[in-house]
Order: sequence, then structure tokens, then C-alpha cells
Amino acid sequence: MIYDCAIIGGGPAGLNAALVLGRSRRNVVLFDGDNGRNLVTREAHGFLTRDGIKPEELKRIASEEIDKYDSVNQVKKRVAAIKRISDTDYELITEDGEVFHSIKLLLATGLQEELPDVPKIWDFYGKSLYSCPYCDGWEVRDQPLAVIADKSVFTVAKKLYTWSRDIVICTNGEGDISEEDRTRLAEKEIRIIEQPIADLQGADGQLEKIVFADGTSIDRRYGFITPYMKPASNFGEQLGCEVNAHGGIVTDKYRRTSVWNIYAAGDASHIVPSQLIIAAGEGSAAALGIDGDLTNEYFDNE
Repeated sequence: MIYDCAIIGGGPAGLNAALVLGRSRRNVVLFDGDNGRNLVTREAHGFLTRDGIKPEELKRIASEEIDKYDSVNQVKKRVAAIKRISDTDYELITEDGEVFHSIKLLLATGLQEELPDVPKIWDFYGKSLYSCPYCDGWEVRDQPLAVIADKSVFTVAKKLYTWSRDIVICTNGEGDISEEDRTRLAEKEIRIIEQPIADLQGADGQLEKIVFADGTSIDRRYGFITPYMKPASNFGEQLGCEVNAHGGIVTDKYRRTSVWNIYAAGDASHIVPSQLIIAAGEGSAAALGIDGDLTNEYFDNE
């Protein structure tokens, strides 16, 4: 069987694309390796009607809704390789060797983050250390916050100033803050600590204290970090899709890439993490593009 479309990635972009294509009576296979970035978080926010939902619960509901459409095959496996057989035949091979074929591909593979080099930072990431103020800023409003960052320091601090006036920047001994930015931060009473971080202390994901290399420490229960983002997959580049300077797959408004029959949606096309609802919207846009192209191709050739 050759599917109309294979969707790689079971995040909001891939799930919403599968839903719309299922409703369009397209034969779709959706691959979900169940390794989304937001699974480390306790709650998802900014998603209309689902504000505060657990990420795994959001996925469960989405999967159940998609199951109503029998033309969509949800495969809980990770795609290990893709081969271009022809312009209208892509071969997808899963990690366990199962083979699928599809006319079109939607790459909704998302991002992978690299966190700052700080001891035990993964113990607190997504629970009391966050990367997106729009996702988690409200819950920590008016709390003393730490910013663990060595880049975009001024931008992050300025943004967080909306949620809290008690901010300490921890550069972990790295980064370069201009004198102008230092002056502007000082005017807002935002401290800068440039000592390397020796330890993060707390329990069960709840941060309590940041300890520095010189033995000093500060009490902080919450903070934000600036991870380095990179594509979670290089399928787009392997298949010849144009990418931008940051590795994001370049698309048009209907998520078509520079390669015929390949589309991309969600964070894979930005390399800047967005809210879930934005990724879901891009998945819908991709589905409209895919279905529109299939409609034209099938109508003209049948």
C-alpha cells in the first residue's frame, strides 16, 4: 500500500495534520516515537480549551480523536530512514525494520534542546526551570526568578520583567553582556552573577538554591534558561530541502518545502520553539496544502 501522506512526528503539528487529512478521507500514516520535548513538563499552557492540561493527556485525547478516522494509521514507532524511490514514492523504514511507502511526506519532527552546562539541570528542567515565559510565566508571576543564560541575556530579562521584578541573571561564567545592557539592567535592579554554577539544589524537580563556584548561593525556586535548539531530525536536509541559517526547513504558507511532495510544519521549520497551538495551526495549514495538492493531482489524472 502506498499512503497519500506519511507524517513524521506525533507532536501538535503532526497530530493536527493527521486529523485534518483524516477528515479529508486521505490515507495517512502517522509515526510517533513518543519523544516530544514537552513531555518533561507537568502542564501545557496557551492552548484554547486545554490550558493547564498535562502534555500526555493532550496527546491521548488527540490520538483518540484521530482514531475515529479509519484512513489514518497511527504507528507508535520512530522512523530511522527515508529513501526517495521516485517523485511520488518515498520509502520509510522504522527502527525495527518495518517498511512503509507514501506519495507525500510531512516532516513535523520538532526540535531537540541542549541545556546550559550546569550540574543537575535536567533534574529541574520543565518542573521549576523553564525555557518559555509564555508557557510558564503566569504560574511563577511575582516570584523571585533566576535567569540561567549566557546569550540573549538582556532580551530574556526584559521579557521576564513583565512577570517578576525580582530577577537575578546567572551567566555561569560565560557570555558577554555589553556595558549598555548592564546599565539598563542595573536601573531595573536586576542583578548579574557571573560566577560558574557549581550546584543546583532541591528535591523532586523543585529548585531551592543555586550554589556558585566561589561558595556563595542564592535562594530561588524558579527560573528560566536559554537552551540551544537544533533540529531533532535531519531528514529535511538529507532529502534536499532548503534550510535557513539555523537549520529550519524553509516553506511557503501551506508548508511546502523546496522539494516536490515534501512539507514541513511546527518547530522543524523555525528552530525557535513556539506554543503548542501555533504548531497545531501549522499542522492544519500543511494538511490543507497537502490535500489541495492531492486533489489537483488525482482529479487531473483519474
